[in-house]
Amino acid sequence: MPISSPSTRPKEAKLFRNNRSQAVRIPVEFELPGDRVLIHREGDKLIIEPVKTPANILELLAEWRQEPPLGPEDQFPEIDDMPARPEDIF
Repeated sequence: MPISSPSTRPKEAKLFRNNRSQAVRIPVEFELPGDRVLIHREGDKLIIEPVKTPANILELLAEWRQEPPLGPEDQFPEIDDMPARPEDIF
């Protein structure tokens, strides 16, 4: 899948509707790897970049370290559980 260099000249692309979303038909020379992208706005420009998936467990752990810590709403609630009692199974 070609990844364009910064020197690639701009090319006009077609916008269309896909249900309630606007979509853009990306020319083959600008094709991105994978099936998901990140998109953000810088002024009047939209920046589209491929989602990078970790290649190994160390890369995954490095990504998780960048996540904000969990808040109190993300903790498991305390459960008052009754202790087990003997049962007669005969």
